[in-house]
Amino acid sequence: MGVPDGRVDALDAYLALLERWNRRVDLTAARDARARVEILVRDAVRARDIVEGPSLLDVGSGNGSPGLVLALLRPELRVTLLEPRLKRWAFLREACRTLGRPDVSVERQRYQDYGGSARTVTLRALQAGLESLGHLVAPGGLLLVFGTGREPTPGLRAEPLPSGFRGQAFRHCST
Repeated sequence: MGVPDGRVDALDAYLALLERWNRRVDLTAARDARARVEILVRDAVRARDIVEGPSLLDVGSGNGSPGLVLALLRPELRVTLLEPRLKRWAFLREACRTLGRPDVSVERQRYQDYGGSARTVTLRALQAGLESLGHLVAPGGLLLVFGTGREPTPGLRAEPLPSGFRGQAFRHCST
């Protein structure tokens, strides 16, 4: 998949921890290792070179994908994970500690209440309209949606992505 040297072990540890926690907390519908890699890791690996630094905000982080996976792939990124649900927030805190990324900020709050922004904002499986997310993207920044079916809204224009990436990108703009 093109995972950088030294990152495979971190991703393996993430997937193992996710599997253990998923038995108690519903974190993902991917029930086997192959499905977890395909759904939670593959597109994050493809997106690692699209992400614009230095900051990344993952909205509705839940199981850690794509935000935590990108943090494991790109240790130089300042990553914030937003997750309002207690059990998922607890998983993310434990995962960051266990996986050697205690510097990743895990915030237990809704995106509507978050006061910051980031150069890159990511989301997966969040049903919010794009118009409600624009305030999270720094001027000129990038909103990466893992999955499809979103339409550009005022202030966000569609951007092309490399082939094979199952998602959409939107650039924060003034028009």
